[in-house]
Amino acid sequence: MMSTVTRFLTNKHVVIAMLVTPILAIIAYFAVDAAVTEPPTAAQPGQSYPLAVRSNCRYTSGFCALENGDIKLKLESDGVQNDRLTLRLASALPLEGAQISMTHTGTEPEPQSMQATDETGTTWQVSLPAPADAQAQIRLAVSVDGSYYFAEAPTTFIEHKTFYSEHQKAQDPS
Repeated sequence: MMSTVTRFLTNKHVVIAMLVTPILAIIAYFAVDAAVTEPPTAAQPGQSYPLAVRSNCRYTSGFCALENGDIKLKLESDGVQNDRLTLRLASALPLEGAQISMTHTGTEPEPQSMQATDETGTTWQVSLPAPADAQAQIRLAVSVDGSYYFAEAPTTFIEHKTFYSEHQKAQDPS
């Protein structure tokens, strides 16, 4: 007498269904992706576009990555020294200009122009007052080929702390 499982697996309809189902699932996955994905559009001069703030901006990583399509920016910090924060901005494409400000709770300071540190316009630098509180935000606006890109990021990234560096400090005898 055959068991129920053996009869189930010898049924040709069940076997065909088990082979065809994964193939249909993969086809459906790509079909839905193609149906709902917006086609990319080129940036229009004079228009503003937001930059996506990457996850490393929320941690003490020492840098903050921002991007939108081909526009890839990286804000780097060496930390706060003498109540000043020096930020470097590296761009994959040449920038026409960059402005930055640091907002504190209840304040709206004037943006400062960043200074290009190379002839190509891909590296910029600025010195800002140190953030007054943990809720401080950095606002950045850049211009590329007549289009404007903007972002607001937390200041958490300005310090570079890792578990390893904290462990080394705890082991330091001085």
